[in-house]
Amino acid sequence: MNTTGTKIVIDTNVFITIIGKKSPNRWIFDKIICGDFILCISSEILLEYEEVLNRKANIEVARNIVDFLIISPYVQKTEIFFNWCLIQNDPDDDKFVDCYLSSSADKLITNDKHFDILCQIDFPRINIISLALFEQKYRYL
Repeated sequence: MNTTGTKIVIDTNVFITIIGKKSPNRWIFDKIICGDFILCISSEILLEYEEVLNRKANIEVARNIVDFLIISPYVQKTEIFFNWCLIQNDPDDDKFVDCYLSSSADKLITNDKHFDILCQIDFPRINIISLALFEQKYRYL
């Protein structure tokens, strides 16, 4: 299996674990940097990433990451024209589903149990995957 061009949406809780240089999950960010993965984001996701990075790291780190995401050719900015409202228990998570559908992504990576409801929905079909399973399938390809 070739990972080149695999389009992914990453939940914020997973995203913050992939950017640290010493993080065991850094391999995902490195594959985005070199184009093995295409990270799909929306304006709403970008703002959430920035907000969380401001809190967890600092403003400079947040700004550098956001600037990278804005200019990288391996980050696909997606406009959201329809809100599916599929995650009743945490509507704030719907932004990731909407981005996944709008961008025609291949995987939505999350460890958040609120997304489990999507496995019970026949349409639209959302391919959610945990970080651990994503690593098993894609890390060494």
